[in-house]
Amino acid sequence: MTQQPAIGILMGSDSDYDVMVEAAKVLKSFDVPFEMIVSSAHRSPERTADYASTAMSRGVKALIVGAGAAAHLAGVVASETTLPIIGVPIDSSALKGLDALLATVQMPGGIPVATMAIGKAGAKNAGIFAVQLLALSDSDLAEKLVTSRQEMAQGVANKSDKLQQRLAADGL
Repeated sequence: MTQQPAIGILMGSDSDYDVMVEAAKVLKSFDVPFEMIVSSAHRSPERTADYASTAMSRGVKALIVGAGAAAHLAGVVASETTLPIIGVPIDSSALKGLDALLATVQMPGGIPVATMAIGKAGAKNAGIFAVQLLALSDSDLAEKLVTSRQEMAQGVANKSDKLQQRLAADGL
């Protein structure tokens, strides 16, 4: 039996997949069930509104929304639900994602969107942020987050050790 998705991932176009898959990878690594769809604020507004307005009743706890260019998708989704919305601006225009960042972060008062960095790093952080939200009421996820942070710290220490070895090998 498939688990009910805890997180929904939306993207404005299938061309956004290479960025948004980073959020999915994070969720999968924490064993968080998710669903991912394409829905456009402009080309399929009814589909977008229906998905957002029914997400809570389907057990979804937060939505990760990625879009480029005008990037209205996260704001449109936020207007249709009270679930937390995590926006991921995507570099898909001549403005290198700055337009998407500004459209995502500049929401009117009362309709918030938590906005991540542009691109893959932002999508990865969106996945982690979603896990952090879920971990507030899930002690197993909270422990996995602590372990993940410890592993990152150990990775940095290992890289520093290798650097020291390289310096010594180079006589520096």
